[in-house]
Amino acid sequence: MCYKEPLVEVRGADGKRYIYGKVQPEQVPRIVQEHLLENRPVLDWLVYAEDTDTPDKAFLDQQQRILLKNCGVINPEDIDSYLAVGGYQAIAKALKSMTPEQVIQEIERSGLRGRGGGGFPTAIKWSLARKSPGKEKYVICNADEGDPGAFMDRSILESNPHSVLEGMLLAGYAMGAGTGYIYIRAEYPLGIKRLKIAIAQAEARGFLGENILDSGFAFRIIIREGAGAFVCGEETALIMSIEGKRGMPRIRPPFPVESGLLGKPTSINNVETFANVPWIVLNGAASFNCYGTQTSKGTKVFALAGKIARGGLIEVPMGITLNEIIYNIGGGLASGLKLKAVQTGGPSGGCIPAHLCDTPVDYESLRNIGAIMGSGGLLIMDESTCMVDMAKFFLHFTQEESCGKCTFCRVGTRRMLEILERITGGEGKPGDIELLEELGQQIKAGSLCGLGQTSPNPVLTTIRYFRDEYEAHIHHNMCPAKKCKAFIRYQVAADKCKGCLRCSKECPAGAIYGEKKKPFTIDQEKCVRCGLCMNVCKFGAILVTTGHGKGGVENA
Repeated sequence: MCYKEPLVEVRGADGKRYIYGKVQPEQVPRIVQEHLLENRPVLDWLVYAEDTDTPDKAFLDQQQRILLKNCGVINPEDIDSYLAVGGYQAIAKALKSMTPEQVIQEIERSGLRGRGGGGFPTAIKWSLARKSPGKEKYVICNADEGDPGAFMDRSILESNPHSVLEGMLLAGYAMGAGTGYIYIRAEYPLGIKRLKIAIAQAEARGFLGENILDSGFAFRIIIREGAGAFVCGEETALIMSIEGKRGMPRIRPPFPVESGLLGKPTSINNVETFANVPWIVLNGAASFNCYGTQTSKGTKVFALAGKIARGGLIEVPMGITLNEIIYNIGGGLASGLKLKAVQTGGPSGGCIPAHLCDTPVDYESLRNIGAIMGSGGLLIMDESTCMVDMAKFFLHFTQEESCGKCTFCRVGTRRMLEILERITGGEGKPGDIELLEELGQQIKAGSLCGLGQTSPNPVLTTIRYFRDEYEAHIHHNMCPAKKCKAFIRYQVAADKCKGCLRCSKECPAGAIYGEKKKPFTIDQEKCVRCGLCMNVCKFGAILVTTGHGKGGVENA
């Protein structure tokens, strides 16, 4: 419940959990006195309790938790805490009563697909790696979570690292691999710390190392820290980075399951995928299949961000609609404005307009409307968002993160970004929209890896669903959302201005002048359009108008 942080949890002797939200230091004495000493929960400040109705209870009650069930419940630095909730029972079950082929079959029946974005069936990947010739094989966990605002993998690694280790163990047993690598970005220091503790504890208890649980199966796990390159989320670039080379994708085939790390068969899955595996093996594929759709089984973890009222981490069944997530769990929009769009799949995903938010969240449904599932970021946008500016923001990110190997990605995204910068800067030209579409399709077709192939998505989907905003910028010299500085002016309404001096004192450019107790004036040549004057005015005297570009018409 990120929107209620700082959170304080009190757990009674009976095991019941009580969570207080937005706790400030001055509230602590009352919580201590009434709840801890007198056993009377402070109902006014509760955001969640198992037997108490609160306005925030819907945030958790409408989720279906498999991966996040033990997050915040167990101690991530204590293996006994993980064992107490069934930890390492799945690998024990597999080693004692299942063949590697049976493990793969169970994963196949579950319908588990890669949660990193592509949705490739996990069982097929493991099966291909197992069948590839060679005694030496590798398992890699992709923990290089690079999407801005995404923290799904981070949360699992920090709160339940053993579940990821156990998933990798099961993958290694199924594939016939003896070594696993966790490739994690260095920006996750707490996740790295807890993974190291978990690996050491698992080795000490005999769950990692030689002859695991007297089965003859040996498996070790090594941590490799990445330097934060977004492109290293692509599997072949990730492999290059582990090998000590520059992280750049290579041509496929051969695919990693045939020739991956050090030229050996390698299977790569992300954190969320691995964390699902122990639950499936222990509870059975049929239990997993109770959730989701025909082609997208199980649950999915999402990071809710943007203009949402209840931002945070959620886990929901596949097939739930975007509107159900936004309004039933997320509590609607924090601004009170209307929903405009949802960005799924991170910076290389797609913008989905409000009228399509009854779309089920599954791989095929999102792909059909031009978006992707991605790793699980959901950015909620309201009517104040300029879709052209938003597309520029995401394209700027992917353009900077391009490794530069492909001409289409390296040069093509730069040309697209230059066009978007012109459009938002009031210099758009007829034909720019068509040129963006042409470049986008060429980049998607000609790029080597997923970064280049998906980087035009935000631009193409915003053109597809919000073309009128592009046309307004180019042909009418106005920004309908009043966000692009080139098109807006701040003016003082003389009938409302009291001449209080507040706006002139706050103006960093010295653009506001006038006499005290008389209407002030804004010098448009000096104005930097920062909006501070409007923010500090108590009388609503600062108006924003748009349409003052070349040949534009003023629109209040």
